[in-house]
This record gives sequence, C-alpha cells and structure tokens, in this order.
Amino acid sequence: MNFRAFTCCLFTILLAAHAADEPAPAPAPATAGETHKIAPEMKAALAKLVIPGVKINLEERCVDVESRVCLKEGMLELIACTKDSKEHESIIMIEAKPSHVHTALLLLGAKPGNPAMQEAIDPEMTRFRSTPPSGNPVGVFLVFKDAEGKETEHPINEFIKAADQDDGTGTPNAEETPKAAKKFPTHTFLFAGSILANEGKGPRQYLCDVNGNVISLATFGDELLCLPDVHDHSNGALIWEVDGDKLPELNSKVILRLRPQLKP
Repeated sequence: MNFRAFTCCLFTILLAAHAADEPAPAPAPATAGETHKIAPEMKAALAKLVIPGVKINLEERCVDVESRVCLKEGMLELIACTKDSKEHESIIMIEAKPSHVHTALLLLGAKPGNPAMQEAIDPEMTRFRSTPPSGNPVGVFLVFKDAEGKETEHPINEFIKAADQDDGTGTPNAEETPKAAKKFPTHTFLFAGSILANEGKGPRQYLCDVNGNVISLATFGDELLCLPDVHDHSNGALIWEVDGDKLPELNSKVILRLRPQLKP
C-alpha cells in the first residue's frame, strides 16, 4: 500500500473512531513513573510510518513540522500557512499537508473539535447561530538554532506583538500606542481539525489542504488550529503583527512544534 492510500485509510479510521457514539473504556490510571512510558509496539509501528514533512516525537509528546520563515514584518492573520497560499500574512509556511499534521496529532491522542461556524436554525436557512470553535488545546512553538548553534524552543507568542493603529491622520492613535509593546497573550490554540467538504459527487476534501489556513489568528472557519471564540478585524479587536527581531532570516528552516495538552 502506498503512503497516500495508507494515510487516507488511517485518517478515515481515526475520524470514525472519534465520531463513534459508544465511548471507549477509561484507561487505568497511570502509576508513578508510567506517565510517559511508551509501548514498544507503538514505537515500532511509528518507526515504520513516514509522513512527509512531519515527525511524531513520542518522547516529547509532540509533532514536529518542517517549516520556513516567510514574514518578518507586517500584519498577521495566521501563524502558519501552506506553501504558495498566504505567506504575506503568516509567520511561517509549512512543508507538509495539513491533513497529515492532523493525522499525527490524532496518533498522539489529541481529539479534534470544530472550527467556528454558522448553523442554520430553520429549514429555510434564513436564520443562523454561531458555534464557537472547540478541540484539545495544543501548545505552539518554534524550534531553531540560536547564535551559539544550540537548538532552542520558543513559544509562538514571542514573535507576535500588537500593531500601531492609525487614527486617520497618519500617526498612531494615542489611546492605542501602548499596544505597540504588548505581546500576544497565549501560545495555546485549539485543535479544531478543519472540515471535510465536497462539491457535487466528488470525494470530500480536507479544506485546510485547499485553503492553507493551518494556524489562524483571524477566524476563517476551516483552520487546523485556531484561537477560542470568533476573531475578526471588523471592530479592531484583533490587530497583530509579526515581531521579527527574534526570528531567523527569511526562508530559514525552522521546526513548528505542536504539543497537545493531554491528561496522562
């Protein structure tokens, strides 16, 4: 079986298991020293699984994704995007397919929820209600070598700051000026899991693979990872820019590290 077929089968099985109505039996509580114990069978199985651009790190309980720095100055709507999609408003571009990253997170035990969406509340589809995003929390980090050549891990909010806001006169709004030094408040996002959709009779598509919204600050509705609640720029509530001083040079290779926050 080739990799694509294997991944499709694995992804379908894991999604089906997640959607099953019958809850799985609760595992026995971990005893002292067993919290991070990894079954040899799991190690052996994953050693044979090669996912392009993605590495499952069992010891660190994280997923490492090959990436490149694509922005060091400018406004942000995303943390990460796919290649040739939204590099002009993302800090990094990932080298992998988002659906493969999704599969890797599932293999670590993370459970996806849903992106923010609008649901019809009448048959005529004239009235809608907002459904907030959900999913397991996931810590987001960048890993790269420092000036001494030592590999270091940084929470993603180290590279985000509030933008100066223009009051229409070409100068920053005095009330908003203090935001310029404000850092983004969190490095934790929700494993929303994008959505599967189709047009006509064709196979369903994983929308994040199509649209490239891997980790979002603004709400798009098809993200792999997102912030809680709904965020847009309509009322100036979400205006952030990249703080590129601590980032490597443009196009430098970095690791996007995703660490699900799971109970033992």
